[in-house]
Amino acid sequence: MTKYALVTGAGQGIGYGIAKRLTEDGFHVYVTDYSAKLADEAAARLGGTALRLDVSDSESVAAAAEQVPELDALVNSAGIYPWLGFSEISVEDFDKLFHVNVLGPILTTNAFAPILAAGGGGAIVNITSMSQDHASPGVSAYSASKAAAHGVTKLAALEYADRGIRVNSVAPGTIQTEGMQNALADGESPRDSALIPLGRAGAPADIASAVSFLVGPDSAYITGQSLTVDGGYTAALFNFYRAANYGSATASTEALGQR
Repeated sequence: MTKYALVTGAGQGIGYGIAKRLTEDGFHVYVTDYSAKLADEAAARLGGTALRLDVSDSESVAAAAEQVPELDALVNSAGIYPWLGFSEISVEDFDKLFHVNVLGPILTTNAFAPILAAGGGGAIVNITSMSQDHASPGVSAYSASKAAAHGVTKLAALEYADRGIRVNSVAPGTIQTEGMQNALADGESPRDSALIPLGRAGAPADIASAVSFLVGPDSAYITGQSLTVDGGYTAALFNFYRAANYGSATASTEALGQR
């Protein structure tokens, strides 16, 4: 029996990695993206179905839902990542960010949950961020939006449990994607890599593996939870901040055992 999954923001980056993994897992994937061109290209590579979808627009979401008769898994991966400090946030920036990163998962969950329920239930996974639980200077509005999305995950898990729908989130750490490479001049932040106990930035496939687990049968009794996939970064933050008090980047690195 064919399984069906829909992944938002699947034209590139983490979303594409997730769509690729779910295809390998045997799902027929609805590959959706704000860019119709990216959705078409990704779907062609994966053998999926392309849909143009603006998650922040209720009419766009409703139109997409009408084209999906069956669904077993929904992955909300679409998101934006503006580099804005706390004092730099404008009302327009805030509205756009929260419409995509918070309202988006709410709209898609409410639109596609009835389809999941009609098939006996299923799984929803929201892609949040490790910054949902840790302040991140320079991306304060983004951190706030992901904290809100984490709250949405828990609330939706409670709202939809009686329909057989599990809702969880995956919180990525530093992941090498097109967006991250554009944001960092040299493609990867040496500072971040030095602070990751596993010694490297993550790849979309690392996040896709977590999603694969959360939409699969082995996670049948898991809902309302967040799985952080960050190579140990957040677990090591205390040691970094303690070492940083001595004003030495070398000390900070050594505190994590990274030589």
